[in-house]
Amino acid sequence: MKKQTRLYNVIFPIWMIVALPSPLWLVILPGNLLVDCAVLLCALLALKHTQKGAVMKKLWWKFWLLGFAADAVGVVWMLLGCIPSGDVWENTVAHVSHNAFHNPWAFLWTLAGVALAGACIYFFDRRAMKSCELLTEREKHVTALAMAVVTAPYLFFIPVY
Repeated sequence: MKKQTRLYNVIFPIWMIVALPSPLWLVILPGNLLVDCAVLLCALLALKHTQKGAVMKKLWWKFWLLGFAADAVGVVWMLLGCIPSGDVWENTVAHVSHNAFHNPWAFLWTLAGVALAGACIYFFDRRAMKSCELLTEREKHVTALAMAVVTAPYLFFIPVY
């Protein structure tokens, strides 16, 4: 008897958008904005930057939007792990969309997705700060690194079953 292939993970993002009531998105989006702004402010406080308000005004919206773009890169990576390509793959990495703790390969795949999204956050934010003359190169590096480490999509690890 042939083993049945299920494509739960391929429809998960669409299902998530349809299943979550739209008022919930009105909480998620500002919540994400608050976290990004808080991390940016904490980084500037740690650097003892004198023009925190001016830097925040210039960068908050860029960091917020670029954070979504970086998370999208991580989601694409996670979806690549769900493409069926044989029994070994199905029994190891393909579980990543449901439970990263199912086996070591699924955990490593998820960890790579989080790291990839974090690296994208770093590079996207560095690029966004290129035109910010209020920060030194060291401050740009520290700020982008703080954003990448703190706002990486660790929620990829939360099991959905």
